[in-house]
Amino acid sequence: MTVEQIVGLSLALVVMLVGVLGAVLPGLPGAPLILVAAVVHKLYFGPAGASGWVLAILAGLTALSVLLDYLASIYGAKRLGATWRGTVGAVVGLLIGVWLGLPGVLLGPFAGAVLFELAGGRSWTESGRAGLGAVLGLLVGALGKLACCLAMTGLFAVNVIARSVAAQ
Repeated sequence: MTVEQIVGLSLALVVMLVGVLGAVLPGLPGAPLILVAAVVHKLYFGPAGASGWVLAILAGLTALSVLLDYLASIYGAKRLGATWRGTVGAVVGLLIGVWLGLPGVLLGPFAGAVLFELAGGRSWTESGRAGLGAVLGLLVGALGKLACCLAMTGLFAVNVIARSVAAQ
């Protein structure tokens, strides 16, 4: 492995770690950022980059991550009685909560879902259940995205290193 390849792999992994953080922090693209880093690395390094089948798996995991996040959020909210307002409120609460640190990230989605449901004319009990469901859905979705992102980063790193070692 050349110095240029080591630097390239290191840069790609740094970008991918930002993508892993994006799996749990709103505003940062998670899996799509990891996929873009892998593709750019492949375009620059050619045969020393990830193999075509690995890039195909990364693309599939990116699609799975996006789908899982969406479905988990909707399912959790709907399972405990949230309307579309509760789901939107949870996302808005999360975006606002990020600026308030960890307590805001944990309480923001709940408060947002409850407030949006109350604004829609639902009772406190219904709104509270909807808020809890929205939060649980967002958490499950974030865990699913995190798992996909970690798998993508690991697969990329192992494949690139193995291909570099085999080429020597």
